[in-house]
Amino acid sequence: MRAVFLDFGSVTRGDMDCAALERAVSPWQYYHDSSEQEVQERIRTAEVIVSNKVFIDRAAIVAAKHLKLICVAATGYNNVDFAAAGECNIPVCNVRGYATPSVVQHVFMLMLNLARHFVDYQELMERGGWQASQFFCPLDFDIQELSGKTLGIIGFGELGKAVANVAHAFGMQVLIAEHKGKPPRSGRTAFDDVLRRVDFVTLHCPLSRETQHLISRRELDLLKPSAYLINTARGGLVNEVDLLQSLSNGRIAGAAIDVIQEEPPNKDNLILRQQPGNLIVTPHIAWASRESRQRLLDQLAGNIENFFQDKPFNQVAGSDSKVI
Repeated sequence: MRAVFLDFGSVTRGDMDCAALERAVSPWQYYHDSSEQEVQERIRTAEVIVSNKVFIDRAAIVAAKHLKLICVAATGYNNVDFAAAGECNIPVCNVRGYATPSVVQHVFMLMLNLARHFVDYQELMERGGWQASQFFCPLDFDIQELSGKTLGIIGFGELGKAVANVAHAFGMQVLIAEHKGKPPRSGRTAFDDVLRRVDFVTLHCPLSRETQHLISRRELDLLKPSAYLINTARGGLVNEVDLLQSLSNGRIAGAAIDVIQEEPPNKDNLILRQQPGNLIVTPHIAWASRESRQRLLDQLAGNIENFFQDKPFNQVAGSDSKVI
């Protein structure tokens, strides 16, 4: 039984244990990456294929006559032609919840960097600012505590709930946003009211037609001038032009993002070209702890093993859908 991982380089730097995958199915062909032109030939005789971000189109699916299972090595699965998979009766599965500790850790790293101006103080040190200071402690940049601040969480699934738990440990007040335009359910606060009240707001919702540019100029204008935006979810949730404008004119205090609309960015990317001093950008690494990546591979292996044993697995498309 032949299995193919089309972009193994996206989840490993040579530090992953593949034993669970090898037990689930064998032999494997691990490709560091695959171009659009290479996919069809590489999966032509495969029974199981895994892709993180490589697109699996109709032509490739139809040509893979032995294909039994498509595995997405991520939670988002818009890189598979669902219609073609369904017509060929090939189930598609994803991985879920594997990155929660890593993402939560990254959210608070970004939040703390904004609150304490960590990068600014590091740069001050490199410029000799401490050595030249009149006092033992240079106070060039404002330092705030998270304790007592209000955190708004948009998207209250597993990640949002985990962020809330840590926020409470920091002594923060947590507001859970209701879906935009919907009356708030018990325990939730109207979307616009959350934006008006928060000191920090963090995004943890999926990207869809409904959430595309969820945060644009209107929403940014609702935030207090002292508020900060955190986005470790999907770049398309935020209108990048509007965000840059709000940052450059001081409409909000700052932002920290781990995702942008085009990844990887080209050299002319607006965010990176104009990156103002009150914006922190990290290269989509919130999920990428070693432990998280290992959980991802182990969950992939579990999906494959359960599929062949006719047990529930993380199926997102195909006939007789079974979801856990």
